[in-house]
Amino acid sequence: MPVPPVSPPAASRPAVSSGVVALALALLLGLQPVTTDLYLPALPRLTRAFGATTAQSQLTMSALILAFGIGQLFWGPVADRFGRRPVLLLSLALYTLASAGGAAAPAIEWLILWRTLQGAALAAAVVCARAMVRDLYEPHEGAHVMSKGMSGLGLIAISSPILGGALAATLGWRAPLGAVAAIGAIALAFVALRLPESLAQRNPHALRLGPLAVSVREVLANRTFRAWSALVASTYGGLFAILALSSFVYIEVLGLTPGQYGIALASGSVAYLLGTFFCRRWLLRHGLDGAVRRGACFSLAGGVSMAALALAGVQEVWAVLLPQWLYGFGHGIHQPCGQTGAVGPFPRNAGVASALNGFLLAATAFVVGLWVGHAMDGSTRPLGLVVGLFGIATAVVGWTLVQRHGVQPRPRTA
Repeated sequence: MPVPPVSPPAASRPAVSSGVVALALALLLGLQPVTTDLYLPALPRLTRAFGATTAQSQLTMSALILAFGIGQLFWGPVADRFGRRPVLLLSLALYTLASAGGAAAPAIEWLILWRTLQGAALAAAVVCARAMVRDLYEPHEGAHVMSKGMSGLGLIAISSPILGGALAATLGWRAPLGAVAAIGAIALAFVALRLPESLAQRNPHALRLGPLAVSVREVLANRTFRAWSALVASTYGGLFAILALSSFVYIEVLGLTPGQYGIALASGSVAYLLGTFFCRRWLLRHGLDGAVRRGACFSLAGGVSMAALALAGVQEVWAVLLPQWLYGFGHGIHQPCGQTGAVGPFPRNAGVASALNGFLLAATAFVVGLWVGHAMDGSTRPLGLVVGLFGIATAVVGWTLVQRHGVQPRPRTA
């Protein structure tokens, strides 16, 4: 009979306040919407400036996501072997350098190359952030702290497209890419000055192929991991479709300016932020599985309504925006629950579990990105159909697999 994993004793865990952890999560996980959302208002303009096709400009997103997914498979075991802090310092320095290179890119091919390096470096920040939560907390408590970090991420996601739209409108399309580099430097400084190492015991065998293969098989064979990873991949698939297509839909199909588009995208992040607040309340009342069961209703409503309105030929801003709000609210519930639930069973292999979870998420987004780069037909239909598909998938997973295999032990009360 397999021995259940045992967390490091509380006395051996590093002393770090939950406020510092939540702020670190907001900054590190917030780099993902900074990297994707902040430059989106400038995407149509940089496409024209480089004389690129829509498919080429979409590669600046999908290549980043592919590198982000593959990079997590590398950084996860490395973080288990050497610790979270040294990996974060190295990767954030690379991220800042790649972001500056992208801002100065002379051609679309160079921008794609720098964005690929950016995605590989971003992978380490996200892997270490998720693993750090498992280093310090049990799954139920970790989901609560993660939701606080996700609320901070929501604020970053709200401000990113607004800032990007303003910079693109006033200073040109390179300015949003330069702002990404500046934010990367801020995250690097925070880790260097404020964030201690969270890993109590490094795994000296984490990079050995034999033990690593055993860890990978253990994680992939775990039904709880598969249930939560399927949820996270499904909900992010729809969100990525919104990120990849919304600038062209709102600006070129529906006629918004870059500034107006930034506000529209930010409003979806407000809905996401509200979802994280409700997530914390529902976690206390209903647990991880209960919160997801309720959030799935919003994912389904947002996806199906966007698809139905698009198929009905309703080419209006509200017909995309209102479903986007519903989907974003559900995403704010599924993300903190899914990311903590996936690594919960693996206190000694949190880096590997986080990496595999992130790879599955990124692989889903990459496939979506490849398709949407060729799918635009001058209407809202491609966006509506993809979001509708993933809204249905999220609800099905949330109401079946998560309920059967995703239940985590509740903390004992005195």
